[in-house]
Amino acid sequence: MNAPLAERMRPRTLDAYISQHHLVGEQGSLTNQILKGMIPSLILWGPPGTGKTTLANIIANESKRPFYALSAINSGVKDIREVIEKAKERGNLFSTKNPILFIDEIHRFSKSQQDSLLGAVEKGWITLIGATTENPSFEVIPALLSRCQVYILNPFGKEDLETLLKRAIKEDAVIQAKTIKLKETEALLRLSGGDARKLLNIFELVVASEDSDKVIITDSLVMNKVQKNTVLYDKTGEQHYDIISAFIKAIRGSDPQGAVYWLARMIEGGEDVKFIARRLLIAASEDIGLANPTALVMANATFQAVTTIGYPEARILLSQCTIYLATSPKSNASYMAIKKAQETVRETGDLSVPLALRNAPTKLMKDLGYGTDYKYAHDFKNNFVEEQFLPEEISGTIFYKPGDNTREKTLKEFLQSRWKDKYKI
Repeated sequence: MNAPLAERMRPRTLDAYISQHHLVGEQGSLTNQILKGMIPSLILWGPPGTGKTTLANIIANESKRPFYALSAINSGVKDIREVIEKAKERGNLFSTKNPILFIDEIHRFSKSQQDSLLGAVEKGWITLIGATTENPSFEVIPALLSRCQVYILNPFGKEDLETLLKRAIKEDAVIQAKTIKLKETEALLRLSGGDARKLLNIFELVVASEDSDKVIITDSLVMNKVQKNTVLYDKTGEQHYDIISAFIKAIRGSDPQGAVYWLARMIEGGEDVKFIARRLLIAASEDIGLANPTALVMANATFQAVTTIGYPEARILLSQCTIYLATSPKSNASYMAIKKAQETVRETGDLSVPLALRNAPTKLMKDLGYGTDYKYAHDFKNNFVEEQFLPEEISGTIFYKPGDNTREKTLKEFLQSRWKDKYKI
């Protein structure tokens, strides 16, 4: 029985690898490391079907290192220790390069399972490559994360997906048994959601379901063949991103009815409660912010609670938080403030810290003027004294502009009473 098309088309060399040019292109951040065989322990983070497993295999092949693979779905601490012992033995006997241990879906490992990797990574017995679809900041323990570099893989773009299709038609022996013409590709690309594996599997399904030796790929043909296999909610496909987008926009638009509906769609589809809760946390700060600071407290409490109890009860907490956020006053002032501040940093570079604001822990620093003339706010009336807290080159720049809501109007009055006309907000 033939392996699926996606497996048959899996590239074995760096030259054959498609997409992720920011990592493995000519100027890619991983390219030189791979070619030189100087591979750090790393986490590959990206959506399904973006080439994480393939890249791990290629790294091992190109660097000529022993390769071991585990899946977090069906592996435990015992399996990890056995592989580490084998890797230590083989590395000592046959190679000066430490073996690579690849762990798929590393975010599914418990804390104790991840802890069991620490010593081997730190002592160099193995080079760890973990693959995850979840944000490693949340799912990988800090001690392990600090020992790894994190590289982000992006969904495949249109050109890369079309290249995959053309390569399959040209190179795969099974597909070559039929004469295939790619007349239209929009439906294939849309259904794939940037997932290369899904694209090739759908393509193979369509081709195999046609009795004729000549197949003309059109959007209508693809939709007709795939329609019966389309689920209500695909956690890894296009609907995943469309529905979470609708959910957040309904909250931002202060519509609890729409927000709860899209929440229900995700719950019925089996979406990860932590994914939904994380989005609520982001919305609480990005779209509500200082208009109602309690929203962030509510969202954080919801995240902690649903992580503990899970479904089905978690749906009630998610609903409560969703409605609370949707009916809260809105402000994106904090989001816009940090966005503008980062843009300013990128434009102006590393401006010097004013001498009055510098720390002076040594006599030399004091002699050089560090901290001189600094005015301690608590020594003045209302715990305020006018001071220059920005580099001179950008003095007077406004990053935070209070939003037009009850609470931030109070903040605006406070700032104007202190700073008068310096910051015209």
